[in-house]
Amino acid sequence: MELRHLKYFSAVAEEENISRAAARLHVSQPPLSRQIRDLEEELGVELLERGAKSVRLTPAGRIFAGEARAVLDRVEAATQTVQAFAWGGLREIDIGYSPSLTVELLPHALREFQNRAPGVRVALHDLSTEQILDGLRKETLHAALTIQPPPKSMNGLEFEELRKYAVRLAAHPAHPLAKAKRVTLARLAAERLIGYSKRDYPEYHQWIAELFPTPGPRPEVAEEHDGATSLIAAVETGRGVALVPESFSCLTGTRLKLRPLHPAVPDFPVGIIRRKGRLDPAVETFLAATRLMCLDTIARAARP
Repeated sequence: MELRHLKYFSAVAEEENISRAAARLHVSQPPLSRQIRDLEEELGVELLERGAKSVRLTPAGRIFAGEARAVLDRVEAATQTVQAFAWGGLREIDIGYSPSLTVELLPHALREFQNRAPGVRVALHDLSTEQILDGLRKETLHAALTIQPPPKSMNGLEFEELRKYAVRLAAHPAHPLAKAKRVTLARLAAERLIGYSKRDYPEYHQWIAELFPTPGPRPEVAEEHDGATSLIAAVETGRGVALVPESFSCLTGTRLKLRPLHPAVPDFPVGIIRRKGRLDPAVETFLAATRLMCLDTIARAARP
C-alpha cells in the first residue's frame, strides 16, 4: 500500500463520484478506478458500493476513510514540521515594505518565495522608513524592501540595492504640467508640493532640500501625508503636485499623469534592508527570491 492509494481513496470517498474525484486529482478515470481496486484487493475488503453514476462507502469503507484521512493529515503535519525545521524553525517571517517603491517587485518575489518555501508564511507590514528601521533594530521585522536610508541611520543594518527608479512629477490630468513633455526644476519650484510626513520620512525632506539647494527658489511642501494612498488622493483632487518614483504608475493608473524632470535628477535607489550578520535560512531564501525576481523584472522591462 502506498500513500497515493490513501490519497486517491480519500478523494473518492469525499466526492462519492469517480469522475469528480479524477478531475480533482488531475488524473484520468480508468487509472483511478484501478488504484481503488488494487487497494481493495490488498485489504481483502470492499470499500465502495458502485452504482451507475456514483459510489457509496461500505461500512468498512467508512472506517477506512476516517483512518486514511488521519494518515494524510499526519503526513501533511510532518511535512510542515520538517519544512519549518529546514527554514531555521520559522514558519512566518515579517517583512516591511514601502508600497509606492515595491509595488512592481514585491508580488513576483512573494510568488517565487512561496514556490521555494511553501511551509513559511510572509507577514507584510506597510511602514514608513523610520518604522522600518525601528522594527529591524527591535527585531520585530526580519527584513524590509524600501528606499535607501541615509548612511547615519544604518547602524547595525545594511542596504543592498536591487534597482533604481527614475523620479517623476505626478499631477492631476487637468493640471498644466500634466501636458508638458518635461518639467524643469525651476518650473516645479513655483508649485504647491504634496509630500510625505517629515516625522516618518525625514529622508524625503532631506532629498527635497538637496534637490533645490539654497540660495534659489524651491517648492513649498504644502501638505504632508503618512502614505502613498493619501498622497495620491491629494494630488488627484488638484491640491498640488508630487515627486514620486516611476513605479508609482502601478498604483495610480490613469488617475494621475507622470512627467519626467529636466534636467534629470538622481534615481530612487530601492532595495533590501537587513540586520548585519547571519540570517535565518527562511529570510535568506526570501531575499534570494527577491533578487531573482528583480533581475527578471529588469530583463522584461528591457525587452523591445
